Amino acid sequence: MKIIVQKYGGSSLATAEKIKNIAKRIVASQRRAKTSLVIVVSAMGTTTNRLINLANTLSKSPQGRELDRLLSTGEEVSSSLLALAIKSLGKPALSLTGAEAGIITDQIHTKAKILLIDPRRIKRELKRGKIVIVAGFQGISQKGEITTLGRGASDLSAVALAKSLNAKRCEIFSDVKGICTTDPAIVKEAKKIPSISYDEVLEIAGCGAQVMHGRSVELAKKFRVPLLVGSSFSKEKGTIIKDKTSVEAPCVSGVTLNEKEVKISIFRVLDRPGIAAKIFGSIAKNGINVDMIVQNVSKEGYTDLSFTVSIDNLEETVKVTKRIALVIGAGKVSFDKDIARVSIIGLGMQSHPGIAARMFSVLAKNRINIKMITTSEIKISTVVPKKDGKKSLRAVHKEFIE
Repeated sequence: MKIIVQKYGGSSLATAEKIKNIAKRIVASQRRAKTSLVIVVSAMGTTTNRLINLANTLSKSPQGRELDRLLSTGEEVSSSLLALAIKSLGKPALSLTGAEAGIITDQIHTKAKILLIDPRRIKRELKRGKIVIVAGFQGISQKGEITTLGRGASDLSAVALAKSLNAKRCEIFSDVKGICTTDPAIVKEAKKIPSISYDEVLEIAGCGAQVMHGRSVELAKKFRVPLLVGSSFSKEKGTIIKDKTSVEAPCVSGVTLNEKEVKISIFRVLDRPGIAAKIFGSIAKNGINVDMIVQNVSKEGYTDLSFTVSIDNLEETVKVTKRIALVIGAGKVSFDKDIARVSIIGLGMQSHPGIAARMFSVLAKNRINIKMITTSEIKISTVVPKKDGKKSLRAVHKEFIE
């Protein structure tokens, strides 16, 4: 049995009319490809945000079990409506919750991890000729509690199902035509990338671009799940994500901008073994992901340490950092929200010397000051003042993307 998993985002399902159009697209796709289809759906439009706002009106800090039960309903509404629309076209269809689809997770509410998938129910329904629609973003814990996988994790549901069903490929559809060289809303010269590697997409997603859920790409890379990212509203071919791109890969595939980070600085940190481990160990224990880290040159046995985190974690990070600073005898802790991170990503950077120099040069020509720099084999990131973020993105994109 040849299976294709398709995922449709919230913008594709925002209204009844759009759901009807997606139903027609799915039926035509099945007829054309002669495959069994498993469809994963997100909540309609801004439903998840609306539910969170509603919860916030009733609780100062909505979380845990009840929040997961609330948020899971958005995807369940989408899956049921889409099943009804497909049935109205004369095709058998069945909607399933994450639990009914056999998605088993750990017990961490609002950011659960998938432990395993039991695909037997889905396979039975496919053999009966049905199009199976699965509510994304959710599963059920081993204790029988509804869990959610984190914001945007319907992509993860789709990739995990594609792996467990040994699908031919996983297709991710939204309101964009594919993965572009940068954000087309900011840079009108942005181009669609025909094919790109898993590693490049992981870096692009990690740098703040809303291309795909990072964990979904990690899973696809681990199990070599072929991916296609394209538009729900166009027949134009999207972007293929695979193990490797062409032999002569461009030196830079994408340029990203992240304006949702904050820089935390700790001053007068003792320069001795084990201090950094204490600082970042404490931060990690609180479930906070640290991105860029820069340590200044040691002077008289002390150094200054700066790092970036998501602005959503600002309050908690400052609280934890101040607490550990007291423990290790460091100086004051400060934060800077007036930053933006501009990054270039590309497999070709490994074989093209001078890429960093070109990036720093173009920023200098535009009189943009660099606050932090980090590099890897296929990525260079710079932190600049937030007011210069979009200007930096345009300048760097123009320099590297032909």
